[in-house]
Amino acid sequence: MPAAHKSYWVYIITNRPHGTIYSGVTNSLQRRMWQHKTGACDGFSKRYGLKMLVWFEEFRDIRNAIGRETELKGWLRRRKIKLIEKENRLWRDLSAGWFAEPALDSSLRSE
Repeated sequence: MPAAHKSYWVYIITNRPHGTIYSGVTNSLQRRMWQHKTGACDGFSKRYGLKMLVWFEEFRDIRNAIGRETELKGWLRRRKIKLIEKENRLWRDLSAGWFAEPALDSSLRSE
């Protein structure tokens, strides 16, 4: 029986269009977005209220995902904005509707 494939995600979040930008990597994009949206992630994203997912990319190998995240972190802001706007010109929250509002899905807390 073939093993289930594992996915890794590199993502960019913001607080508003053209606002503060943060890039990260995770093995569960849905869980990580729940953490950002509820403030469960202490640090930069919580401090600046970064809750809008505006770009993401999937990888099968964690080394490739980490390499891509490292690459993005080295980019100038304007290059990151071009990347976002290539796929998401209106800066829509790509995670909108993933969770029940206003009490976000508690089943993701323990993952």
